[in-house]
Amino acid sequence: MKTYLAAAVQMTSTPDVDRNLTEAADLVELAVRRGAKLIGLPENFSFLGLESDKVTRATEIAERSEKFLKTMAQRHQIAILGGGFPVPVDRDRVTNTALLVDPSGAEVARYQKVHLFDVNLPDGNTYCESSTVVPGSEWPPLFPSPTLGSIGLSVCYDVRFPELFRHLSARGADVLFVPAAFTAYTGKDHWQVLIRARAIENTCYIIAPAQTGNHYARRQSHGHAAIVDPWGVVLADAGEEPGVAIAEIDPIHLAQVRRQMPSLDHRVFR
Repeated sequence: MKTYLAAAVQMTSTPDVDRNLTEAADLVELAVRRGAKLIGLPENFSFLGLESDKVTRATEIAERSEKFLKTMAQRHQIAILGGGFPVPVDRDRVTNTALLVDPSGAEVARYQKVHLFDVNLPDGNTYCESSTVVPGSEWPPLFPSPTLGSIGLSVCYDVRFPELFRHLSARGADVLFVPAAFTAYTGKDHWQVLIRARAIENTCYIIAPAQTGNHYARRQSHGHAAIVDPWGVVLADAGEEPGVAIAEIDPIHLAQVRRQMPSLDHRVFR
């Protein structure tokens, strides 16, 4: 593992796939110009619209999303994560799939979101992801890169389930992705607290791409894509507008924090 720059992309995705992929390409290029070698796109980066439309268009969205990620990786010689897009299971259901692609354009890790967002919020919004999404059934993968470190995947609502991240850190994760489309209502109180907690308790870097702003109807996201270091310090925060949060992933700092706070070695219950 070497020191490198990582980027968490922040978007305002809509039901328009063409528009979304154009915005994503522009933001990836911006991150590359600033030196990023590992780039994460948020959950729903290629489509954020009605659940019924997501299912109907899932084949198209999945094919275009995968092609886009592989093209961006090869064009810019970067590793890139697509933080969540629908992949059809049958005519009525999809998986929420995150895909990590290496600089050659090869798929190196794929994860199907296991925790689905079924909640009734006090602001009057109700979400039932399980109405169209089949949950994954496997622990998220860990991709060991000799240059980027060992990279673990998650998607959005997973961040509320620390056992998932503990599983990855116990297997040797250095960097944990948390791509999200966090709601504006929950994000203002919980987003930064949760990603900092996952970084601190696992002594890992967190790369957290995010959605922001209004997508359609009443669907609004919190923003604040961020990169957090193993001590829990927010190294970069994209604020509330589309853009990128860029920060250094430093293996020397990572090792130092783990020496100073060896909490993973002190676990009693495993």
